[in-house]
Amino acid sequence: MTAINSAHVSVLGLGAMGGALAAALVKAGHATTVWNRSPGKADDLVAQGAQAAASPGDAVRASPLVVACLLDHASVHQVLDPIVAELAGRTLVNVTTTTPAQSRELAAWAAAAGIAYLDGGILAVPDMIGQPGSSLLYSGSAEAFNQYQPLLDLWGTSTYFGDDAGLASLYDLALLAGMYVMFAGFMHGAAMVASAGVTAREFAAMAAPWLTAMTGGFEEYAAVIDGGDYTVDGQQSLEFSDLGDILTASTDAGISTEAVAMVQRLIRRQIDAGHGREGFARIIESIKTPSS
Repeated sequence: MTAINSAHVSVLGLGAMGGALAAALVKAGHATTVWNRSPGKADDLVAQGAQAAASPGDAVRASPLVVACLLDHASVHQVLDPIVAELAGRTLVNVTTTTPAQSRELAAWAAAAGIAYLDGGILAVPDMIGQPGSSLLYSGSAEAFNQYQPLLDLWGTSTYFGDDAGLASLYDLALLAGMYVMFAGFMHGAAMVASAGVTAREFAAMAAPWLTAMTGGFEEYAAVIDGGDYTVDGQQSLEFSDLGDILTASTDAGISTEAVAMVQRLIRRQIDAGHGREGFARIIESIKTPSS
């Protein structure tokens, strides 16, 4: 057994994601201790070879590396504040979803207690853990990341963003923002064609290749945004991008226009400010500056 797969790890929180993380560790041969607030969640993992801890303190004392995968920022403090002294000298990898500000607060809390802190964002669903396509983002202690990266890579491709503990969360939530808005657009389109008796499955068969092809435009938009010139030739203008026809067709179909109306408002703000002939990428200026 190698040094990396003999490392002791404790996992706090055995929801769907925490359970998947712990299972991957057990499968790889790590001595894994698990704890969950509600009883019974550890049974399957114990059957696979994990050790169940009766309390968070017992779990922390079992390992030099502690992984927290809890409900939210408040639950991290609820579980760990009473045992902060036990964590001193250990490494805490927190993959609980938090905001960048919350991640930085936890990093400061950990530093004050002598805890090496690494914040993580998971770009995967539980079934993807340990499989191709799973990606995890980290920021915080470089030493902790370098020491434990082979272990972290068991869950998916690991990317480190530096010692600012909030950066992993920032990237994570930014990428999720893009995903959710895209999904909302797909569901809006599915609702439109449903008015003509088209199933969502039929619509998905056309939407998936179309949207995949359109993501190729990200780099072009990025170049325009970074350059700050929305007048470069070849861009689709904001006036041409007006979504009025989509809104009218949606109303005629008897569905909500909320998802598309949001984008239309971003477009109209720039047109009304005199930028109608400039490129569609200019709507980022509407996003950067909230409307009054």
